[in-house]
Amino acid sequence: MNGSSAPIVPFTADDYRARMDRTVREAVGAGLAGVVVAPGPDMVWLTGYAPPADTERLTLLVLTPDGGPVLVVPKLEAPDAEGAAGASALTLRDWTDGTDPYGVTAPLLGTTGRYGISDNTWALHLIGLQEALPGTSYTPLTNALPMLRAVKDTREVELLAAAGAAADAAYEEIKRVSFAGRSESEVASDLAALLRRFGHSRVDFTVVGSGPNGANPHHEAGDRIIEDGDMVVLDFGGLYEGYGSDTSRTVHVGEPTEEERRVHDLVREAQRAACEAVRPGIACQEVDRVARAVIADGGYGPHFIHRTGHGIGVTTHEPPYMVEGEEQPLVPGMCFSVEPGVYLPGRFGVRIEDIVTVTASGGRRLNTSEREMAVVR
Repeated sequence: MNGSSAPIVPFTADDYRARMDRTVREAVGAGLAGVVVAPGPDMVWLTGYAPPADTERLTLLVLTPDGGPVLVVPKLEAPDAEGAAGASALTLRDWTDGTDPYGVTAPLLGTTGRYGISDNTWALHLIGLQEALPGTSYTPLTNALPMLRAVKDTREVELLAAAGAAADAAYEEIKRVSFAGRSESEVASDLAALLRRFGHSRVDFTVVGSGPNGANPHHEAGDRIIEDGDMVVLDFGGLYEGYGSDTSRTVHVGEPTEEERRVHDLVREAQRAACEAVRPGIACQEVDRVARAVIADGGYGPHFIHRTGHGIGVTTHEPPYMVEGEEQPLVPGMCFSVEPGVYLPGRFGVRIEDIVTVTASGGRRLNTSEREMAVVR
């Protein structure tokens, strides 16, 4: 069962060609001589090719304004690269074991110039390029082109909406299982199975933070037995048709106390206010400020200990970030989480999270599951 009934239309070579062309234009506008892309999310987004990120064999996509895109690959992996959706939009150059891969790559770059390079490039390969081309320098893509993948097109937003719908479906089902008397890891396993059942190809995280563990925002589900009276933070997501989901809801085992309900209502109001503040032109930090002001006014300001949100796309965490100091204006097509929380050490935590996309006139939540406190058994 999928999270959306709409058919998934795959991206074509023309889509990937347009992305590579835009990357070159933005690189030139940023004063770069070009871009060097290693295996990982950048390469998947630009070419549709997903080689093993942990391979020691050099695989690099080279994008420059003076030549067409070239993908350098080990010869033994060339057949897989040729089968990628964006392969016809680029040129493949292969190298064989026992030869110098930097000798193949270096001629594609200038002998001087500053290049953007994927954040996750192996140091081995970066140093190899620097030794082959000592007149060149490199800067992380996150610094040089932080908004490269941040603005999604209509189809990307549709895929993120489908991923959100699948995560929402998983949440509606998990509320029906037994919590009390079971370990956090057992509930997390149920949640992961539900994400896969509703179409996720990969589960990245299933946070189940019960009672005092909920006060740790990134608590790893463990052996603690969930008890009647526990508040339980659920934060889960992964990849659906190549695009991410990430949502948080907080449930209660049995009836909550007055304070637990009050804190939950406060976080829900902060999340609502922040989502309603989303519109083109405001700075990312304004979303954070709106959520933080509500929680501070409610008396729990020191217990909101993380940023309000992060971007999402082909990864579950990427720019832009809704955090103080981020002055990047919101642009239609940006997609990011809005996830304020309150964490009371040794007692409980509350977090509510939706993915939001910026529209021409405001914002639209891509998650629609209930945000009220659900009472589970």
